[in-house]
Amino acid sequence: MDFLDKLLGIDPNYIVIGLIALFFSLEQIMKSPFNFKKRINHLFQNLLFQIILVILNIFFVTFQVFSIEWLNSNHIGLLYLVELPFWAKLFISVALYDVTAYWVHRGTHAIPLLWRFHRVHHSDTTMDSSTVFRFHPLELILVFGIGNIVTAALFGTDVFSMALYYFFLYLFFFFEHANLKYPNWLNSTFGLIFVMPDHHRVHHQQDQFYTDSNYADIFIIWDRIFGTFKMMPLEQMKYGLVEFGEDKKQTFLYLIKSPFINIKRITSDIKEETKTE
Repeated sequence: MDFLDKLLGIDPNYIVIGLIALFFSLEQIMKSPFNFKKRINHLFQNLLFQIILVILNIFFVTFQVFSIEWLNSNHIGLLYLVELPFWAKLFISVALYDVTAYWVHRGTHAIPLLWRFHRVHHSDTTMDSSTVFRFHPLELILVFGIGNIVTAALFGTDVFSMALYYFFLYLFFFFEHANLKYPNWLNSTFGLIFVMPDHHRVHHQQDQFYTDSNYADIFIIWDRIFGTFKMMPLEQMKYGLVEFGEDKKQTFLYLIKSPFINIKRITSDIKEETKTE
């Protein structure tokens, strides 16, 4: 328990810096499945999103923590109806944050207004570890951030379990987005329960048939249970959104204002016979 307290006491920004330094370096020195150029400029454009998020989180994280602690102090949520051992409650709470994020994520694809913000993340046509940062800050705060408060209100999850959830989430995010080659056996072992890079790469495929699948962040079992799991061969993958293919539409300034621009979605042309669930 003391170790867990110390681990979660580390400033999340330090964890993020360490992870981007590790995975971005590995992408430069190891074999990658996709050959992308202009990596430094790509990293810079994506880092700008993270800088804005850190600034906004100075205010929002305080509100989020206050809200969840208020809910906990009033014993609001289903977990307060049962007595559970600490570790069991902690594991269940992390899973509940993840399954809620699954449904919120699914909603960002299904609801046009939310998709305007979420497409910023999917706009990246050359996905690598820095794509972890390419989220519209308003989406992370007003959609996924509020989703954490809703999770606490429904289930009685606390701030400690949320911190543990985000610790694992950071690890999985960089693992999933990195432009690195991973052994295929991961998909048939750990990939039965957890999200593997090949799962998340499908989610970033241009064709909407695949984009609207594999919504989970940590536990791929949510996609398996709720019928949104799909796979496709790595060599057939093409990242991003067709309507964001121009270089000017890959810049921070364009992407940050893009939710407020009416951009028609263009579906890429992939033959039906390649679409296998």
